[in-house]
Amino acid sequence: MSGAMLELILEATLDTLYMVAVSGLISAALGIPLGVLLYVTRPRQILEQPALNGVLGVITNIGRSVPFIILMVAIIPFTRALVGSSIGTNAAVVPLTIAAIPFVARLVEGALNEISPGLVEAAQSMGATPWQIITKVLLPEARGGIFTALTVTIVTLVSYSAMAGAVGGGGLGDLGIRYGYNRFNPTIMLITVVILVVMVQGFQSLGDYLVRKSDHK
Repeated sequence: MSGAMLELILEATLDTLYMVAVSGLISAALGIPLGVLLYVTRPRQILEQPALNGVLGVITNIGRSVPFIILMVAIIPFTRALVGSSIGTNAAVVPLTIAAIPFVARLVEGALNEISPGLVEAAQSMGATPWQIITKVLLPEARGGIFTALTVTIVTLVSYSAMAGAVGGGGLGDLGIRYGYNRFNPTIMLITVVILVVMVQGFQSLGDYLVRKSDHK
């Protein structure tokens, strides 16, 4: 394999890591608060707001139900307006983030559902405010579940980022399609798949480690 091809593979790998890292960070920063809001505004919760919860639930469900490849194409005008282009790694970050936010939110909501209601009731009986309950009870108790949710999201983003290569998103998916599939080069296809598998295994192992470290029970 030529040095130029090795350079392309390295560049594509770094592009994929960049897309996953940026979209993962933004989706976590927005998805975790959204998941908390979905939980605390439910009926019989500390900030019960059925109307708001219903609206947030519908928006979240719509975001989760749109297939990623369709989402990428559908928001091309928005992507172009936001980053100035509809192709490349920066452009791919936009749909990746939009797809991941509702995904993170529902997983975080599920992690919060596992918390015993008695903990919240005990905090309320001691006069804790809703903000104190969220920051001192809910988030610490759900920490392991949140790390699991973020791990699942990152792994999903790796596969989505490869799919983004089909429409010029860059990264390993783009490399595999242009130099592997279109040029009938099975070696490049195999290398692309192996790197993606290694990435997934690496992120999963890191996530499992963080979950074990956060397990305080």
